[in-house]
Amino acid sequence: MIDRLNRGNKAMLRTGLLGTIAFALSLTAAPAQMNHQHASEAACDESVLRCASKVTPTFAPDGTLWLAWMAGGQVSVASSKDGGHSFSAPVQATKEHLNLDWGPDARPKIVVDRKGGIALAFSVFRDKAFNGQVLTTRSTDGGKSFDALRPITSSNESQRFEALGLDPDGSVFAAWLDKRNRVPAEQSGQKYDGAGLFFASSKDGGATYSEARLASDNTCECCRLGLAFAAPGHPVVVFRNIFDGGVRDHAIVTFADPATPGEVRRVSKDDWQIAACPHHGPSLAISATGTYHVTWYTNGKARKGLFYDRSQDEGRTFSDPIPVGRADRNPTRPYILAGPRGMTMVWKEFDGEKTTVNLMTSRDDGQSWSKPTAVAATTDTSDHPLLVSDGQNTFLSWMTKADGYRIQPIGDGS
Repeated sequence: MIDRLNRGNKAMLRTGLLGTIAFALSLTAAPAQMNHQHASEAACDESVLRCASKVTPTFAPDGTLWLAWMAGGQVSVASSKDGGHSFSAPVQATKEHLNLDWGPDARPKIVVDRKGGIALAFSVFRDKAFNGQVLTTRSTDGGKSFDALRPITSSNESQRFEALGLDPDGSVFAAWLDKRNRVPAEQSGQKYDGAGLFFASSKDGGATYSEARLASDNTCECCRLGLAFAAPGHPVVVFRNIFDGGVRDHAIVTFADPATPGEVRRVSKDDWQIAACPHHGPSLAISATGTYHVTWYTNGKARKGLFYDRSQDEGRTFSDPIPVGRADRNPTRPYILAGPRGMTMVWKEFDGEKTTVNLMTSRDDGQSWSKPTAVAATTDTSDHPLLVSDGQNTFLSWMTKADGYRIQPIGDGS
């Protein structure tokens, strides 16, 4: 199966990168020893961190920082016991060169449980039509080795944009966009737009997943999902939906349990009517009070740019959206986190010469926010800014071509 996925990989990657140069990232990172003292290098085809295109961080319950990244057709991991100053030797979770999903909203996902077990998920392209497949693997020996890759579902239709989360109850929850309902609809003469939001869970650390089930059909097929947990056994997913008239605004689903999705609730009425792929998904955080915090991008008739919204009744109603960032600097890629001492939000802006990561914090559960502050910058290409917490502090995780991978502590509303 994996061999079939690899056929024509180099040619497809070259043509795809040329065709989507505005979106695809060509990043480099730290030197081979993976010290946080960075060096700029040209894009490369090796699997080491300095060649990475996407880097995803997570903290294990014991405080160890783990990274998962895409480079050289492989997904690799490494860990740090000193907050990212130095890393262990990288371990490849994949055994073969794969045609990894290089879309703007695609990246490997990683969670680490209390026993040190690691679950990974990522997507690959099946063909030149960008049909994908979500693959999973796990490690039971602290990241020294990984199991053989397994599809997250037996369906042969396209799956992409997976989200992976460690439920507070210890299980692993996954959601993704899936086009398995497209063919039956077309065979019956019905028009089918978008994809279905599917989900599954694992009670054995990611070794096996439950049968895939549909949470909502006809969602936007090309944006990352936001995933958080309202309580143990209650995942919440925010996604770009397709509403009546082809409007691609955001919606949220709260699960009664890992097998029972609730109703689809609209986050905002931006009225973005578009028959294309925005490739710009939302971010979700849920604070200790149970408040839902959502950030997103839109180019709708009602509003344009980045926005933030909150809900205190499990998404039944949301407050009035507030704009984020400077409209004249093309604010993009928002990410939000409920940290140990408050809310933190980051996003990117471009002033014509350099890209900055900007930060706002909230001490009152999102009712008010600090003034934006630039906390990082680059004059070259960069990955999306991400936030991660070790339970005591909040960190910015960012990959840039000029400076490589960085992880830096930032304020979180304290």
